[in-house]
Amino acid sequence: MDKQKNVLKGLTVKVYKFILKSGNPVGIRKIQRALNLSTPTLALYHVNKLEEAGLVKKHLNGYVADRVVLENLIRLRRILIPRYFFYTVFFITALIILIIFLRPYIVTKEYVFSIATISVATITSIYETVKAFSGKVL
Repeated sequence: MDKQKNVLKGLTVKVYKFILKSGNPVGIRKIQRALNLSTPTLALYHVNKLEEAGLVKKHLNGYVADRVVLENLIRLRRILIPRYFFYTVFFITALIILIIFLRPYIVTKEYVFSIATISVATITSIYETVKAFSGKVL
């Protein structure tokens, strides 16, 4: 597992994510074109690193992801969704319910505290989701 995490850096993680998202076997030239790499040899270099780490396997038509190692991402078919996205949806829903449906006639300090707490949780989870979408978190 340590070797796999050491490999998943820089351009290699982009190659891995592309292979993982495609779902089908992917050829070297397709990786090169999709990621705008200068040569197919560069794509092959990164694929070989992934293959040595046991993350991808070679098939007849190209390479496929053998393991999903991206800890903060969940794969739904061909889409990689940050785990924090689900927390974001939960906190936004809780905030909407609290503001619209559970609003008291007289605003109390407990109500204000609960709004503030859920707002901070929502902002934090949105930040983590955006950071995971940008690819800075594994």
